[in-house]
Amino acid sequence: MEMLTFAQALVFAPFVLAISVWVAWSDMASMKIPNKAVLALGAVWLVVGLALVIVTLMPLMMWLWGLALMAIVMVAGFVANAAGAMGAGDAKFAAVMAPFFIGADPRLILALAAACLLGAFAAHRLMRLGGPLRTATPHWASWTNKKFPMGLTLAGMLVFYVLWRLIVE
Repeated sequence: MEMLTFAQALVFAPFVLAISVWVAWSDMASMKIPNKAVLALGAVWLVVGLALVIVTLMPLMMWLWGLALMAIVMVAGFVANAAGAMGAGDAKFAAVMAPFFIGADPRLILALAAACLLGAFAAHRLMRLGGPLRTATPHWASWTNKKFPMGLTLAGMLVFYVLWRLIVE
C-alpha cells in the first residue's frame, strides 16, 4: 500500500488545513472537538477520496483500506475512551484522520505523533502563561483546565503529514 501521493495530498490539503484549524481552535476554546468537524473530515475522505478514485488519482483499494482503518481506529478509540484514556472527541477525530495515513510507515507516524505532542504541549503551556494569544482569548477553557486539548496535537499531526507529503513527493 502506498502513501498519499503529491496529487492526492494537494487535493486533500485545503480541506484538511481548514478542518484542522477548526478542530485545534475549538478544542483550545471549549475543550471539545465539534461533531460537525469530525463529520466534515470523514466526508472529505468519503467524497473527495471517492472523486480521486473516479478520476484515477487514487486506487480503489487504497480508498477502501482507508475506510477500514477509520473503522479500526474508531473501535480502538471507543475502547480507549471507555477506559478513560482519551476523550470521545479525540477518539472520533483520530478515527476520521486515520485514512489519510494509509500506507505510511508506522515509525513515521509515531515520530510525528511524539513531535506534535511535545510541540503542542510546550506551545500551549507557554501560551497560557501569558502573551498576545492568551490576552486575546481569556475565555478559552484550555487555559485553566488541568487537561490538555489533544485536538491541537491531532490536528497538527494531520496538517504536518499532508504538508510533508507535498514536500517529499
